[in-house]
Amino acid sequence: MEEFRHAYRRLCQERGAEPQEGVLQQLQERRRGRLDLATQTLTADTCGALGRLLPTQTLFSELVLRDCMLSEEGVKLLLQGLSSNSVLRLLDLKGNNLCAVGAEALGRLLRQNKSIQSLTLEWNNLGAWEEAFASFCTGLGANTTLRQLDLRNNQVNHKGAEELALALKANHSLQHLDLRWNSIGLLGGRALVNCLPSNKTLWRLELAGNSVPGDVLRAVEQAMDYNQDRQVAIRENQARTHVLSKEVRGLQEEKSKQFLDLMETIDKQREEMAKNSRTSATRLAQLQDALNERHSIINALKAKLQMTEAALALSEQKGQALGELLAAAEQERLHLSQKHSEERKLEQQEASDRESKLLRDLSAVNEKKLLLHNQVAELERKVKCQQEQLFQAKQELTTTTAELRLRAVQAEERLDAEKRRFRQSLEDAEQLRVREVEHVTRRGEESEVALQERVQRLEAARLTLEEELSRVKAAALSERGQMAEELLKAKTQVRLEEQQRLAHSEEKLRLLAQARDEAQSACLQQRQVVAEAQARADQLGVQVDSLQRRLQELQQELSHKDQEKAVEVSRVRVELQEQVGHLQAELTVQEGLREKVAALERQLKVISSGHREALLDRESENASLREKLRLKEAEITRIREEEAQRASFLQNAVLAYVQGSPLRALSPHK
Repeated sequence: MEEFRHAYRRLCQERGAEPQEGVLQQLQERRRGRLDLATQTLTADTCGALGRLLPTQTLFSELVLRDCMLSEEGVKLLLQGLSSNSVLRLLDLKGNNLCAVGAEALGRLLRQNKSIQSLTLEWNNLGAWEEAFASFCTGLGANTTLRQLDLRNNQVNHKGAEELALALKANHSLQHLDLRWNSIGLLGGRALVNCLPSNKTLWRLELAGNSVPGDVLRAVEQAMDYNQDRQVAIRENQARTHVLSKEVRGLQEEKSKQFLDLMETIDKQREEMAKNSRTSATRLAQLQDALNERHSIINALKAKLQMTEAALALSEQKGQALGELLAAAEQERLHLSQKHSEERKLEQQEASDRESKLLRDLSAVNEKKLLLHNQVAELERKVKCQQEQLFQAKQELTTTTAELRLRAVQAEERLDAEKRRFRQSLEDAEQLRVREVEHVTRRGEESEVALQERVQRLEAARLTLEEELSRVKAAALSERGQMAEELLKAKTQVRLEEQQRLAHSEEKLRLLAQARDEAQSACLQQRQVVAEAQARADQLGVQVDSLQRRLQELQQELSHKDQEKAVEVSRVRVELQEQVGHLQAELTVQEGLREKVAALERQLKVISSGHREALLDRESENASLREKLRLKEAEITRIREEEAQRASFLQNAVLAYVQGSPLRALSPHK
């Protein structure tokens, strides 16, 4: 503010004039964004200084110059400076007796300035000079920022009103025009009424004290009411569009979050499957190591057996001297051979029983595998059916609401429950693995004790045991390969199903977005059609009112004419009645259009409710599909656990078969 005062003082000194004390005092007062010089008699030098300062100032958005007795030169200099100002929003020039030069300067100001929104010109004489006022109106028509214009008591006549009407046809920003206490009259009022259908932004026009007939005032009020309704509708549509855009962005963000959560869940499941496979491979390696250890123990026993045979040979050489004991040893050998044959028969019978049991288990596994294949085929058919239903529902889905958020929260809760359940299952699996390891360790210790006890009985059954061990090992390897192939197939099938579900989810999201865009475009088109029909109906109503007023004027004029023109009067009346009939027919057509618009609105409501119900149905179907998917995953987990248990049982059976052989070797006689 001080810089502005110093600049004003300096410019006045350059022009050789003293700065006005009233202006300096007003500049010294700190009023935020407002410069009030009302009732200050401003000289031409002061106006010139202000005109040079105002183009670059950014302090004032309101300039009040009421009753300042501005001269023509001062007004010209001041308004010339304001033409390039980009901060000023309000300009008040009330009571300055502006004439032709002021009107022309105001016209240039309105053409060049792009910031002034409110202009007060009350108690001036702008309308007394028709050409200058026409220049002012031309500038008003070219302006794009002015919202409020006050022209009260400016001696505006009907020609000035006609110029204002032309300006209003070209102007698309003015909202409030005050023309009270002028001399517009009937012709000027009609000109203003005729221009209003072309102007859609002016919603307040005041014509009191202008000798304008009541019907013209009513027509102006109707046009203003229509513009007010139109502005309200535009603002409501903008607000709704803003709200809908926010909701659409929120829904897109939620969908992206859900998609990311789904991808994270899939990655976690894949990591867990890989971890389980690694754990299974580790367990199989441990079991293989235990089997190798048992083989090494058997080899050691074979070496001991060979040493025993050498001792037996030595004892046979010594037995030549012991002839008496030979007969007893022969009898004992015969007895032991009989007992060995009996034990071998029992062992063969047990081996056949075990083989039949393994065959039954293998058949049960095959049956379960076929059952799983059938279930997978059934699920694929169901998925195809769901895809067809989703494709049919593509055109029915409109917009999503706040229920999606609630369902997202419920899905998150279900996901947490699934996580807790999966952690519990992992803990159970870990406990089962610990128990299995303890069981294998205990059985190994028991088998080692049993092997140490049966070392002397394995001499005669060595060849048979090796043959049976090779067969059992081959069978175990084949079954292990089959189990690995089945596990690989199950993993690939689960991975393919997950990829298909992900693709289906993406396709569903795309179809939902496409259906929503189509519904929004259809709604916008219907609203445009309704707005055009209403605008046309209002225009026809204004035309009907104007024609009725014209009919009344003609009847008044015809009442003062002579009786000799009765024939011509009757003809004119017939023509007017025909026009009124045509207008009434058009009114009936407009009423039919309004009824059609109402029917379309009702149909739109019915369609939106149907779409909402379809959306709810699709959401319930999606929930059921998620539940089925969860059950399928639980069933796959159970099948994996059963396969792991069967593998462990098969391994235990092989070990028990190897360790529990009842054959005994012949013990040598000392």
